[in-house]
Amino acid sequence: MGRRRAPELYRAPFPLYALQVDPSAGLLIAAGGGGAAKTGIKNGVHFLQLERINGRLSASLVHSHDTETRATMNLALAGDILAAGQDAHCQLLHFQAHQQKGDKAEKAGKTGSKEQGPRQRKGAAPAEKKCGVETQQEGLELRVENLQVVQTDFSPDPLQKVVCFNHDNTLLATGGTDGYVRVWKVPSLEKVLEFKAHEGEIEDLALGPDGKLVTVGWDLKASVWQKDQLVTQLHWQENGPTFSSTPYRYQACRFGQVPDQPAGLRLFTVQIPHKRLRQPPPCYLTAWDGSNFLPLRTKSCGHEVISCLNVSESGTFLGLGTVTGSVAIYIAFSLQCLYYMRESHGIVVTDVAFLPEKGRGPELLGSHETALFSVAVDSRCQLHLLPSRRSVPVWLLLLVCVGLIVVTILLLQSAFPGFL
Repeated sequence: MGRRRAPELYRAPFPLYALQVDPSAGLLIAAGGGGAAKTGIKNGVHFLQLERINGRLSASLVHSHDTETRATMNLALAGDILAAGQDAHCQLLHFQAHQQKGDKAEKAGKTGSKEQGPRQRKGAAPAEKKCGVETQQEGLELRVENLQVVQTDFSPDPLQKVVCFNHDNTLLATGGTDGYVRVWKVPSLEKVLEFKAHEGEIEDLALGPDGKLVTVGWDLKASVWQKDQLVTQLHWQENGPTFSSTPYRYQACRFGQVPDQPAGLRLFTVQIPHKRLRQPPPCYLTAWDGSNFLPLRTKSCGHEVISCLNVSESGTFLGLGTVTGSVAIYIAFSLQCLYYMRESHGIVVTDVAFLPEKGRGPELLGSHETALFSVAVDSRCQLHLLPSRRSVPVWLLLLVCVGLIVVTILLLQSAFPGFL
């Protein structure tokens, strides 16, 4: 009997590395590729429309944007602008999606050709799309065009490893193998800041709403910056376990809101063993106060090495992927595991993303509490649904308590006549 896996939402014709969800149009955006090697594996960004069909969440390909010889390794989304990390460069993409009306939609449904991959709609566009070409099918019209592109990493083997937008989408920050953080204006990609953040590769970075920047790198450090000035360094073991013989490094960092506290802010980090051991020690999740960057709590998240982290829009849930293909959902407040699918992909999970709680999110979510998408090198995009946790009404709890008290009194009265 095969291992249980999460539902497969989509399978691309290339390895998948990055994932974003557009809440307004209900689009799932998955990207990856085979790179510049002449293996016949394409490179592209696929736009999938999310829908509920017969009570189930499904995804169908509506547009395939060809990225030629460049595989997209990381993505960030700001409204209708995508920042795509491709080798040593950052490419901005602009997309527009709107519904067609009347005969135009009917005509568009007859003009497509066949596309590789499951769940392809009739009339879908070819896989390879040139800059600015429109895709029209079944009432949805999508246009994608290349904007500016800039080189963001300058090491001997250059690679942009992470990109993210600031809170108002006017700036984006990039980090890569040369250890430098570079900040760029959007959409001109004019460089406004550059500084050395780590000795060696930058593994991840996150921009907070107050302008503070958190970076984690292969030098085992996690640093908080205000522009190019170091504010503090994070020390996760201050209130957690200590391992003198096992060095740990920070793998990922993400800011998240505090539910029901509009001004509240949390930082979440993942720590993994710096070296692979025959008996691997556990990995750890840490929640930090977003104002003073002191650790609040640290919990073990198992012995599988964590590969990626994301936080839900409201800050309620954390999504984790592992190098062995497992996917988990944790509650952010207590760092308790609510969902775990062991080796669902069977190979390294490269990115996870929650279904947003705004826009079309609630409509698509249905009766579930949250939905997490995962992609991996196996070319699959999977769906992980967390059922709504049943809660007992307060009035029912009070009624049960009163009933227990009455039963206790009656038992005492029957056992000890004259007790009352």
